[in-house]
Amino acid sequence: MSNSMDDVAKFAQAFFIIGSNTTEQHPVFGAMLRQAVRQRGAKLIVADPRKIDITEFATLHLRQKPGTDIALLNGLMYIILEKGWEDKAFIEERTENFDEFKATVMQYPPEKVAEITRVPVEKLYEAAEIIASSKPTAVLWAMGITQHIVGVRNVMDLANFQMLLGNMGKPGGGVSPLRGQNNVQGACDMGGLPNVYPAYQPVTSEEAREKFEKAWGATTEAKVGLTVTEMMPGILEGKVKSMYILGEDPVMSDPDTKHIRHCLEELDFLVLQEIFPSETAAYADVLLPGSSFAEKTGTFTNTERRVQMVRQAIEPLGESKPDWWILSKLAKKLMVRISERVQKDAPHAGWEYQDTAEIMSEINAVTPSYGGITHARLEAGERLQWPCPTADHPGTPILHTKQFTRGKGKFMAIDHVPPAERPDDDFPMIMSTGRVLYHWHGGQMTRRAAGIMQVYGEALVELNPDDADKLGVNGRNILRITSRRGSIEAKAWVTDRVPPGMVYANFHFPEASANELTHASLDPVSKIPSYKVTAVKVELV
Repeated sequence: MSNSMDDVAKFAQAFFIIGSNTTEQHPVFGAMLRQAVRQRGAKLIVADPRKIDITEFATLHLRQKPGTDIALLNGLMYIILEKGWEDKAFIEERTENFDEFKATVMQYPPEKVAEITRVPVEKLYEAAEIIASSKPTAVLWAMGITQHIVGVRNVMDLANFQMLLGNMGKPGGGVSPLRGQNNVQGACDMGGLPNVYPAYQPVTSEEAREKFEKAWGATTEAKVGLTVTEMMPGILEGKVKSMYILGEDPVMSDPDTKHIRHCLEELDFLVLQEIFPSETAAYADVLLPGSSFAEKTGTFTNTERRVQMVRQAIEPLGESKPDWWILSKLAKKLMVRISERVQKDAPHAGWEYQDTAEIMSEINAVTPSYGGITHARLEAGERLQWPCPTADHPGTPILHTKQFTRGKGKFMAIDHVPPAERPDDDFPMIMSTGRVLYHWHGGQMTRRAAGIMQVYGEALVELNPDDADKLGVNGRNILRITSRRGSIEAKAWVTDRVPPGMVYANFHFPEASANELTHASLDPVSKIPSYKVTAVKVELV
């Protein structure tokens, strides 16, 4: 997020939520937004094919067809330009490439956009006027924007949107990508991506590579690695022979489950580090018992870039150990095998950590944006959001206040691209996937909670009443949903939360996971799968 959650909730005059089921997937922040609407009259526009809970608080709900977000955004920006509502001073002083961007946007008049998105023209005008007249408007999104073959392009267009309105670098404005899992921001910050070192320093940069070789005492390559969605097919291609999976359950969370199972069966060697046995555990050669958040001390970095202390409450149960301890022990054993390639006098080559405070000290030394974030400052109660480069730096609650990281913000010409898979005669409906309030991701923790299972104890598929009538759902409500990759059977939840022609399924239950049906079409840049648009056939069992 470019701004803090409390900043957005306090100062935004309007919220534009697109592709985020905020109150169910980010309930703390969702509650803050509801309070802003109720208590100070902030306007709320929600763009989502489903009638999610937060639409009850919305001034306007735009129900675009799945996979048409770029057309919707371009249509709104067309109206803003048509009416002269853009922030001309901001565009002139802080951006570039505006003319090319504008030429593309002006190819999306409201009538064309209404045809693509199924959002009525009058609602497009209403939304554009609310957003343009509310200074500033905050834009929020989540996986409903990113999990498409145009996920990166979707995000770029949202950046276009906020630059056009001059909402960047201001209290209550900015862009708010709501991260999908706990500490995923921190994992990315620490180099948990195939193309960067910590702090997003490119592996292809000679300067960055020399810096980390010196710090770690190891030879590195200027070579971009693989994402998980590239690793799995890489197994069958002979590119990947072994895997070490830490806290991930690809059998449940990756697309096309049948294909994932086949890939794991072909793998030569698999190590899985987890806190509970998972669906992926069945394929592991070695299981390493990691400890939960309550059993270790360290930090998480949340969606607003804030680093937060996690303090050990209990001793690790059984033989479990903190992840950092396991990794250190394993690294030391590997160093014996590759000792000739390691410079042992390098400052951070030994893996001789006594605790996570020492690890944070290494992070301070090699990660510029975390240079001033120490355990001591966090324990003293300081609120620190990166970038925080030095020990006396207060942190950065709002990004881009004076200029963008690259200097001027660059408008991008973004065209609508249809989804990779669309309905046809054999698979006439669209399935979109996601989580529900009561369960978390693959469900390995939440399905072990008896109270949660009493409330939501089996897979449900949301089905519109019109489609339910056509299928004859009346007492017999078990559905078979079939895609080009497989079938699942689950109980129907007949509801107008979904529009006609669409179903919504989750992946919390292995016996009826939506990922048995999803496909591995990827965004060409981020390699994220297209979970949100799958062509399916729905039948009554």
